[in-house]
Amino acid sequence: MTIAFSLELPTQRVDAVSEFVSAEAISEISRVAEASGFRAVHVTDHPAPDAKWLDHGGHHALDPFVALSFAAAATTDVNLLTNVYIAAYRNPFLGAKSIHSLQVLSGGRLIVGMAAGYLKPEFRALGVDFDTRGALLDEALDVLDKVLSGGDIAYEGSSFAARGVRLRPLTTPPPIWVGGNSKPAVRRAVTRAQGWAPFNTFGYAAASRTAEISTLEELESAIAWAKKYAAEVGRTEPLEICFSAGNLLDESKSTDERHATISKLAAMGVTWLTVAPSGAGRAEVIDHAHAFAEEFIA
Repeated sequence: MTIAFSLELPTQRVDAVSEFVSAEAISEISRVAEASGFRAVHVTDHPAPDAKWLDHGGHHALDPFVALSFAAAATTDVNLLTNVYIAAYRNPFLGAKSIHSLQVLSGGRLIVGMAAGYLKPEFRALGVDFDTRGALLDEALDVLDKVLSGGDIAYEGSSFAARGVRLRPLTTPPPIWVGGNSKPAVRRAVTRAQGWAPFNTFGYAAASRTAEISTLEELESAIAWAKKYAAEVGRTEPLEICFSAGNLLDESKSTDERHATISKLAAMGVTWLTVAPSGAGRAEVIDHAHAFAEEFIA
């Protein structure tokens, strides 16, 4: 099995805004990703990060749909991945409109990684009940599925009611990958989505406040559980599994070690890896992305 790779657009690098947080930077890095054989570029979602989290391993983020629209405009083929979009932060119809708009304007290149979220202060800042985040994600998945079907839909939500809502133009619904390491996240991915996006917690366990997956052994165990659950509920279609490579493909490791790791991940069932090359500036990040692609992307 061949693994596809997604390249991070490092828009969280507010330490070097001119290098990374600009239309020019997003466009250039996206074009490099496309030319080098990366199958996607990705960003994350943090509309209201709090200072304590930022000071203990957290990071800033641009709005994912705005950032990825610049990537879409600069490219023709590379996919656009939200890794991950927190559905509960937005009314489901507003979220669906952003998804629909980017899918239409990109020519169907969007992959929607979405998750329940974990950052309590961010939920409070946005006026969203943290304890109902799983139910709100399910609600968002319901609305997205119905509204992208093309029909007029009615939906009674937890805090809204819709009747006869219609989105145009018609577009192919993007694949949905549910993110998260918890059992509920896995169950949701298996029963409601095309993929699952577990998160490498190495070095981020405290900041991410999610179930630990920081070794190949922990990932293998989680994938085995996901496959067992899929068999129990009768899922027969393949499940995309997108893992954040993180420290597993660190540039301090030898080329042979990294090839062996990628082969082992593929054997486990991983189909996508997200990578984030290091670099003090844009040119260095691009050089590292080129070098990674030449060595590891067929």
